[in-house]
Amino acid sequence: MPRTREEWNAEGREWGKTIVIVLIIFIPMITFVIQGYRIPSGSMEDTLLIGDFLFADKITYGARIPFIDGKRLPGLRDPEPGDIVIFKSPRNGETLIKRCVAVGGQTVEMRKKILFVDGVKAEEPFVKLTSRDPIPRIDTFGPITIKEGTIFCLGDNRDASADSRFFGPVDLSLVIAKADVLYFSFDTKKYLPRLKRIGKLL
Repeated sequence: MPRTREEWNAEGREWGKTIVIVLIIFIPMITFVIQGYRIPSGSMEDTLLIGDFLFADKITYGARIPFIDGKRLPGLRDPEPGDIVIFKSPRNGETLIKRCVAVGGQTVEMRKKILFVDGVKAEEPFVKLTSRDPIPRIDTFGPITIKEGTIFCLGDNRDASADSRFFGPVDLSLVIAKADVLYFSFDTKKYLPRLKRIGKLL
């Protein structure tokens, strides 16, 4: 038998309730707890590949409060060297993902593409170099002291990354989240999922 108008209205009300409940639960989660991101470029290869999808948590550093510039909830800690951090570019506001290599009070120096932090050569087995020729002022500079309240961020694919070497240290107010785990990965050249990358911790 065809449904009556009352039955259609009842079903519509149930769908409406479901949608409201989903919004009540998930909007605060996306705003203050966790968010998904897609990797669009190769600046973090081979740690992160084009077509990777990851979850990033906003609890560790404290979630930014919407519509209030620079204000955030209390976090568990500030970014630390080695963290993969999502932030807004100080230059144009673009959302970027890079690795924190130094924090406020530390010194950073590059000697022919080799990173030194506080005068000590950094252990960076994840770094990818595609060119042997250093670029002046980008691959050799410093030492410079990082100002308190900022972090110095570099891409793992060092020769193909626009990072703090170009736009300077990143203010903590621009930090969005800490990358945690890959939940999916799709090879955009082979048009196949990269199953072995799913669940990889960052």
